[in-house]
Amino acid sequence: EEIQRETAYPDGKVEKVLKNGCHLIFFPNGTWKKVGSDGKTVTITFFNGDVKQVMPDQTVIYYYADAKTTHTTYSDGLEVLQFSNGQIEKHYPDGKKEITFPDQTIKNLFTDGQEESIFPDGTIVRVQRDGSKTIEFNNGQRELHTAQFKRREYPDGTVKTVYMNGEQETKYVSGRVRVKDKDGHVIMDTKL
Repeated sequence: EEIQRETAYPDGKVEKVLKNGCHLIFFPNGTWKKVGSDGKTVTITFFNGDVKQVMPDQTVIYYYADAKTTHTTYSDGLEVLQFSNGQIEKHYPDGKKEITFPDQTIKNLFTDGQEESIFPDGTIVRVQRDGSKTIEFNNGQRELHTAQFKRREYPDGTVKTVYMNGEQETKYVSGRVRVKDKDGHVIMDTKL
């Protein structure tokens, strides 16, 4: 671009005004700033390679050169971080966070302390504030993990519960109930 005017300042800063209306400001430390002809688009390239862009809608895009990470802050408060390994984090204004991992697993962190992970195979894991966990498998099975037991529910209605003391209880759709002790010995079986 053709330079319309160039000004050198005593502090070592140099400002160039281009004919298209852009302003370029060069700082002694190697940082430089470009203000677009609209006066609203600003790009600052720092001496360490970081780049900060401010868009006309006030979206701020900051690229961290060393970490190869981009942090975008939108005017509505949404923040998006894109990491070099492909991980993407979205931080919503209400405090919710959504993380998409390189393997496409999605983890949601809610403001009330609950978590939800959605795996590429369709499995969904939900963790409550009290630490209890629900796992929904893509084959229709569900598991519930609490401090007292782990329970698996099968699509046919069978429910198997393993208690923390090792005791196992299986309830079948037919009404049959089988209980085993911690060593796997049957201690009750209501065969119908």
